[in-house]
Amino acid sequence: MTVSEKKEYLIERLNNKDVLVRLDALRGLKQMIDAGEIPAPVSGEDVNNHIHTTYSFSPYSPTKAVWMAYTAGLKTAGIMDHDSLSGAREFIEAAKIVGILSTIGVECRASMKDTPLFDRRINNPDQNGVAYMALHGVPHQNIDLVIDFFKPYSAARNERNRKMIDNINALTEHVGIVLDFDRDVVPLSNSFLGGSVTERHLLFALAKKITARFGKGAAVVDFLENDLKISISNKVKGFLLDEDNAVYEYDLLGALKSNMVEKFYIDADAECPPVREVLALGRRIGAISAYAYLGDVGDSVTGDKKAQKFEDSYIGLLFDTIKGLGFNAVTYMPSRNTMEQLRRVRSMCDLYGLFQISGEDINSPRQKFICEAQRNPEFSNLHDATLRLIRHEAEATEDITKAMFYVPGETVSAGL
Repeated sequence: MTVSEKKEYLIERLNNKDVLVRLDALRGLKQMIDAGEIPAPVSGEDVNNHIHTTYSFSPYSPTKAVWMAYTAGLKTAGIMDHDSLSGAREFIEAAKIVGILSTIGVECRASMKDTPLFDRRINNPDQNGVAYMALHGVPHQNIDLVIDFFKPYSAARNERNRKMIDNINALTEHVGIVLDFDRDVVPLSNSFLGGSVTERHLLFALAKKITARFGKGAAVVDFLENDLKISISNKVKGFLLDEDNAVYEYDLLGALKSNMVEKFYIDADAECPPVREVLALGRRIGAISAYAYLGDVGDSVTGDKKAQKFEDSYIGLLFDTIKGLGFNAVTYMPSRNTMEQLRRVRSMCDLYGLFQISGEDINSPRQKFICEAQRNPEFSNLHDATLRLIRHEAEATEDITKAMFYVPGETVSAGL
């Protein structure tokens, strides 16, 4: 086996179903780098705290995500899966193998029913009164507390997923496309290992069915536009007309996510924990609770969001509410917003005394792990904040009383 063949063989195994195989493959790649057989990546000062893995929706296992972050030159990498922290220990170990700084967190949709935002379109494109939020920097001894917290919510989510599959089938069965949740969707996830099943899994399963039925190219575009009545941007249409597109089904997923969800979506309820319960969990485990600012969307970076209005028209009420609820931080992505939006939200964070965290939301093979917009010197605080986040996580793992937002009598370590 040549060096090139060995490298490709090991890279392919980074997404193996067995976590031990994945980690051994990463060790093999690092040994090749250390031996000078393959060049070491050039590391810079870039950071990313929002990398999804196969424990929610992503092309990358936790090990493969770390490899991608490492080879991209990231200084730090953070795992951020929906309703799941089950990939965290693998992520931590993988980061140790390649010598990259890491941080772990979990993202969820929380109910804002009992708040002034109960009827607002917050940062969720599909439903009012529900907000995306994150718990960053989870101390490692409390990983299982987070996993246990989300188990009943994931079960409730799957009940709703099954109903949405029925809605999708009602739209596609006339052309012979019928999805089965257990057969077609679940195998695309790591739900049997504690991962979550999201709307993206449903749509990825649908994308596979569409390509099986119509192949690639003009027939798919015709089906989307003339049968499903989905509007597709010229950029995405170009991807879908390219029959040699190596990530075709991911691009098709993006088109479906942007314009089809409203046709089958069922409001999330039982699967969305009350925001105060998530915040209480954050205080209990010593994590940093962050509201995920979206802002009004124009041209979506990832192509899976349509132009839509979100928090910008009531930004004062938003910050009054999240500060009053007890959020510690706001997370945002410089590549997703205009400078006007970013400067406004940063000034609001300063005014309300909220920690600022950033990360590039990675869940597609077309996305870069490095956010070039964040290299603007105006965002140097986000680099410093990431190092502070990582220090918080390390110190709180050793001694929970050193957590950045430690609450005496409320913050605990597992087993205490």
